[in-house]
Amino acid sequence: MTTYSPGRRLSVGVTGLASMLSASIALGQIPPRFDGQPDRFDGPRVTFQEAVERSLAQNPQAIVALAELARARALREQIASQSLPTVSTNASYIRLDHDRIIKGQNGAPNNVISAKSQTGGNLLVNVPVSPKAMAAWSHATDNVHVSALSLEDVQRQVALETGRAYLTVINERKLVRVSQIARESAIAHRDFAQQRLQGGIGNRIEAVRAQQELGTSDAQLANAKIQLNRAREALGVIVGMEDPLDAANEPDLVYKDPIDQALDETRNRTDVKTALLRRDAAHHVTRDSWLDYLPNLNMLFDGFYQNPPTLTLPHTGYQATVMLNVPLYDGGFRYGVRRERTALEREAQAALDNTLRQARSEVRVAFNAVIEADRALFAAKEAAKDAREALGLEDLAYHEGTATNLELIDAERQARDTDTQAALAEDTALEARLDLLDATGRFPAHR
Repeated sequence: MTTYSPGRRLSVGVTGLASMLSASIALGQIPPRFDGQPDRFDGPRVTFQEAVERSLAQNPQAIVALAELARARALREQIASQSLPTVSTNASYIRLDHDRIIKGQNGAPNNVISAKSQTGGNLLVNVPVSPKAMAAWSHATDNVHVSALSLEDVQRQVALETGRAYLTVINERKLVRVSQIARESAIAHRDFAQQRLQGGIGNRIEAVRAQQELGTSDAQLANAKIQLNRAREALGVIVGMEDPLDAANEPDLVYKDPIDQALDETRNRTDVKTALLRRDAAHHVTRDSWLDYLPNLNMLFDGFYQNPPTLTLPHTGYQATVMLNVPLYDGGFRYGVRRERTALEREAQAALDNTLRQARSEVRVAFNAVIEADRALFAAKEAAKDAREALGLEDLAYHEGTATNLELIDAERQARDTDTQAALAEDTALEARLDLLDATGRFPAHR
């Protein structure tokens, strides 16, 4: 059985690390030494309102929803054509090898029954009178209205996603700033520890601990920059741009009305209005089921031209036809269709009820979130203020020799953590207000 001593484990670890470094060097993947440069972004910056407006115009989801509205309008035109008159015409030319003649008897002249060269034409007017087709036209109009509201609801969702992406960029930028401040404190601590060591006052362990804390701050700053870059790229994608975008301002998200008014405003939300219109459209279809039992009337006018005239066709003329079709028995198809429509109407009503409940629930949750987020933000800011004050006192005490290196490092970490929590709390408060505006149907305000 093989045994491993501490020294052997260290040897294996060093060997494995050396292999990894060799492979990285061979691939040219060794990163440069961390330079600690502040965040720089040379790309475009947009305001909150500009980001929302651009996403509504350029986001693929909004473009698809707009195309669906155009498709619904085109379908309505197709259905409407079944209730409108149609006019068509045609022309013909016939060439025979010779005239078709019936010879006259007893000296009578010959009769040409079909000339070798004939021209003709028809004008056909068809006027359908179908209550069922007219009802289908009305139902298609309802579907257009539903598609229009669906477009607004998709735009609301796109605007909400854009707003959240925008707030994420702002928050990640704050976290980068927090990491930069922490790194600056760590650098000052490292420099002072090295001065103490060089002056014979301090010891090696203090200098190593200070350098270790600086390395931790470097790593956190690098990770914060990674997240900020991802947030900018995500904002650019959702806005529909080829390049990353940065936030130019912090939006002013305010809602001052009481919760009772907010609950009443849920009926103005696009998803609620869409569900209501879907229910009404389903009810209209069910209500008009009786039209399936009515007869259909079709009027046809056919005007013709024939040259030369024949025995059966004069030179010009017309033919008018009126046809009444009365459905008697269809195997129970219409009864099945009516029951299906009734079921769809119940489903639409259930969807509307659930949408209303969900909307009111979102309003109550958002109101509570705003209140609690404000409390958390106040507490986090106070904690960050106290932590920074404690860090200043610990740093002063360390310089005077009355505090240890470990106490200063602990104070630095506490200050960094509380600053991070304050930034996260501020982001949570902004998102809570954005969710409240969305839950009440007030976002986006310009639509």
